[in-house]
Amino acid sequence: MQTTTVQIPTADGTAEAYLVKPDGDGPFPGVLFFMDAFGLRPRLQEMAERIADRGYAVLVPNLFYRSASGRLVTPEELDDPEKRGAAFGRLGPMMQELTAERVAADTGSYLDFLAAQPGVADEPVVAVGYCMGGRNGLRAIEAHPDRIKALASFHAGGVVTDTPDSPHLSVGRVTGELYFAHADNDSSMTADQIKVFEAALDQEGVTYTSEVYEGAPHGFTMSDTAMYHQQAEQRHWVELFALLDRV
Repeated sequence: MQTTTVQIPTADGTAEAYLVKPDGDGPFPGVLFFMDAFGLRPRLQEMAERIADRGYAVLVPNLFYRSASGRLVTPEELDDPEKRGAAFGRLGPMMQELTAERVAADTGSYLDFLAAQPGVADEPVVAVGYCMGGRNGLRAIEAHPDRIKALASFHAGGVVTDTPDSPHLSVGRVTGELYFAHADNDSSMTADQIKVFEAALDQEGVTYTSEVYEGAPHGFTMSDTAMYHQQAEQRHWVELFALLDRV
């Protein structure tokens, strides 16, 4: 396993990222990993390495590179509800900066960088996203349908909003496959919003799976947070690897 921290040039600066590749010459198919709001940290590196162990080259960029680099949160902020609130106070403005236009432009830079790496296959990649990364992964596949062939999204929030640029309004651009795993009783993706999302996908004829993980809270995959749900996290690996195997 080869795990390095790299610097990705973009139109607005330089984004740090984890790049994880299996040993050997490849070529390895690419996976673009969209982080959650807590940013690059050991848990995301661990998850990227687990995907790479299946034979993939995985790139995990810091989506907040315009505002911050390095470790964004402390372990205490991940585990303590009061301190988590303070962390979101810092991270919220960074999340708001990730407009659809910026996500589209950044994703182009990430894809260019990944494709230029030795041993990476010259073919469309699969995207995977967690929490806000699920929303931004959807924006990415909408903006680059020829370069991203599938998206696996877990406990995404903000996919359906009342704004004119809500991600669900552009799903007609998607030509690949979508897998969405929703958290149970998630205020950022309610049952009504899931219905709206699925109706939009049906109307546009998108190939997709959308399912709720019963009893799993928002953030269920992240073992370094208080929202971790072991059964749901294990299920997510099964579904993610199944998608990777079939696309």
